[in-house]
Amino acid sequence: MRFFIYSRKSVWSARGDSVENQVEMCRRYIAEKFGEGEHQIAVYEDEGFSAKDTDRPQFQFMLRDLYEQRPDYLICYRLDRISRSVSDFSALVEELARQGTALVCMREEFDTAKPMGKAMMYIASVFAQLERETIAERVRDNMLLLARSGRWLGGTTPTGYRSVQVRELVLEGRVKTACKLQPVEEELQWVRQLYAVYIQEHSLSAAHRALEMLGAHNRRGIPFTRMGVKAMLQNPVYCAADAEAHSYFTARGAAVCFDPQKAPDRGLLVYNKRGTGGRRQEVEQWVVAAGRHPGLICGGQWVRVQKILREEQPTIDRPGKQHNDYAMLSGLMFCTRCGQKLLAKKRSGPQREGQYDYICSSKLTAGTRHCDSQNLAGPATDQAVWQHLCGYLCARPEQLQTALRQLRREYIRQLPQSPAQLQREIQRAQTEIQNLVAALSAGNAPAIAGHIARQIEQLDRQVLCWQRQLEGQGQRTETAPVKREAARLLRRRRWLEDLDRRQRRQLMRAVVQRMDWDGEKLYIYYRGETGQENGGGGS
Repeated sequence: MRFFIYSRKSVWSARGDSVENQVEMCRRYIAEKFGEGEHQIAVYEDEGFSAKDTDRPQFQFMLRDLYEQRPDYLICYRLDRISRSVSDFSALVEELARQGTALVCMREEFDTAKPMGKAMMYIASVFAQLERETIAERVRDNMLLLARSGRWLGGTTPTGYRSVQVRELVLEGRVKTACKLQPVEEELQWVRQLYAVYIQEHSLSAAHRALEMLGAHNRRGIPFTRMGVKAMLQNPVYCAADAEAHSYFTARGAAVCFDPQKAPDRGLLVYNKRGTGGRRQEVEQWVVAAGRHPGLICGGQWVRVQKILREEQPTIDRPGKQHNDYAMLSGLMFCTRCGQKLLAKKRSGPQREGQYDYICSSKLTAGTRHCDSQNLAGPATDQAVWQHLCGYLCARPEQLQTALRQLRREYIRQLPQSPAQLQREIQRAQTEIQNLVAALSAGNAPAIAGHIARQIEQLDRQVLCWQRQLEGQGQRTETAPVKREAARLLRRRRWLEDLDRRQRRQLMRAVVQRMDWDGEKLYIYYRGETGQENGGGGS
């Protein structure tokens, strides 16, 4: 028999429900219930992802493999490992039914191959989503309570401030310790100059150069990168808690917990800025409060900077600059002397057409006083590494097949849904809406009725999104070329030398984890293995 095992864990803990333990328990379940035969078992693991939606890498891979392989059973440890959303769960169950695959949740002992198991799964999924929404509300209430105190909750302190502990006297003589941000004047001068230059020049490059001239650096003594500069310009901690800031965040749906009349000189603190796995949340999820530190930039200027940053972002009508298409190893090499990436830089002059070097980014932005690592000649390094990679893959055909399968999945992931798929999804959602409307009219309790109404609203928005996507299908012309490209890449697994530069870059990133350059030798670290040395790329 053919089985799929799915495991998920949003946050690591020392409890026994890690993704590895979930998989092992599912394997034991298969052995006990279906015997010790030669079963085909495929495992999909998502670690660091919530069940609030199905936007999880391995979950999406599993859905695509369902169409191709049609397993007999999908096994999971618990129902909430799959989803806490009723609409997502019901869609999955219906799709599994169409494919002839039964879903088994071993902890609850639910089996959709049986009518009662299927009904109980639907009921349990309603309460799983209700639990998720209740937890989210409770966390947000705690955030709002913390926001009123203006405390710094820890983490990496922003440039311009240090974290200090303060002791406060509370009721009945008790002493409470909290943290607040304390200004570091030298660093605040860097930030002031940064905002002034950016407002005048509207250029991240100009602001970056201004910090270099001041000798500004991060806490590790390394000059700021362009991304670090942009992060400082976007950080609300420098913004004063005045009327302009209040209006800005209120208009964007954030929970604003300060009175601009009472704290116009204090800086802002943002709670709930990061979600599961450290991912940045949307502004409407933020809780914005007045901190205990002085603000640096008035709200009007800070809001103006955000507007300029938005205007400079790439759009469909005004695309941003593309990454270089000539250097095969861009983004993979690191300097062991300072820890920074090596960047590709073209050589100037008409006699040097097509020539480029890999240079340590710290050396490139701040000179040899920060890093004196030797440069690498680009074309020679690319060729030496590619020859080494070809020999490595020819000796390990299974590694090549794994990399090609990964590339194929990436190509498929980028394909738009077909009109037929969109029509099926729209029809399924409309049927579910009709069922929910019938349940709503049945006179349920207020709490359940509110839950059903939210589901209807969510499905209605999704249907509208699919309909718009369906209307725009005529404008998409890339599906066939992408499919042909994927097939061509798979056919050429024995002719690596015939791949073009773009295909080589894609294959390189699927096989190589990173490379370290120590100024004399280049060390290649393949995914899942120890480092391999390649000394042929030095200039």
